[in-house]
Amino acid sequence: MRTSLAVSEAELERFDATWRAEGLESRSRAIREAMAEYIERHELLEAIEGPVVGAVVFDYEHEAVIRRLHGVQHEYQDIIVSTSHAHHGEWCLETLFVDGDADRVRGLVYELKDFDGVRRVRSMVL
Repeated sequence: MRTSLAVSEAELERFDATWRAEGLESRSRAIREAMAEYIERHELLEAIEGPVVGAVVFDYEHEAVIRRLHGVQHEYQDIIVSTSHAHHGEWCLETLFVDGDADRVRGLVYELKDFDGVRRVRSMVL
């Protein structure tokens, strides 16, 4: 199956340099591997049930998301027990420490992933 996607030229160049440095045979192979890892992370998050504690870490462009981000953090204040904020160049790095039901944590992660100004979201739960 063929598909297409829109990425910046700079991002594509970095991606190509990465899979070549790893010795993969093609861009298609690298994309299939990236998709498999994405699906695996999703399935692990979906499998978690009951009460959990953990951290949700993400980076974002401050001006692009700050108002919406504050709204989401207030929406999930029942599970966010603490936050930590740092700057990394033009990007902000945020850590949300969470304690609550796995369904609520998943909802928070998925909502953050849907922000246009958020680049990456990672979660770790115990």
